[in-house]
Amino acid sequence: MGSLTREFGLCIVVVSLLLLTGKSWSQVVSQSQVPCFFIFGDSLVDNGNNNGLITLARANYRPYGIDFPQGTSGRFTNGRTYVDALAQLLGFRNNIPPYARTRGRAILGGVNFASGAAGIRDETGNNLMYHYSRMGSNDYLITIHALISDNTGSQFTAQAYANALIQDYLNNLLRCTIWVHEN
Repeated sequence: MGSLTREFGLCIVVVSLLLLTGKSWSQVVSQSQVPCFFIFGDSLVDNGNNNGLITLARANYRPYGIDFPQGTSGRFTNGRTYVDALAQLLGFRNNIPPYARTRGRAILGGVNFASGAAGIRDETGNNLMYHYSRMGSNDYLITIHALISDNTGSQFTAQAYANALIQDYLNNLLRCTIWVHEN
């Protein structure tokens, strides 16, 4: 009986600490730590940009999203992607929306440009039919630059983009073609 009381007391202490920690954590991140979050990538971080496309690189059907609160969303996972978790850690109240469904000033808070089957090379993923090519396209940066300049008057620099890590190995590695260097 004494052992059961001790275990119950320990459970009460652990739950209390978790509740206190959760409360202080939510107070710390109640405001976003960065003004915006732009995501470039492929299916690892795509959150629905391919939903309206005729492509094999689409995930807006079951079993995708079975553990995601909003159901199937176009994420290539059964729940959240790692950028969803990162956005939450940065203090964003909502997931970063897909570019395909975001327009105007809403883009200023950040959007997800990722597209399943996209890569740094235009031809990456062509074997999967249509997709938004070039996961780090300058077209996206021009869109962001114009919106920021028009709405805030500030100058946008691509320094963060220039230092970004981009991987483009999966689809290219699995293809049996020899790449010719582009000039």
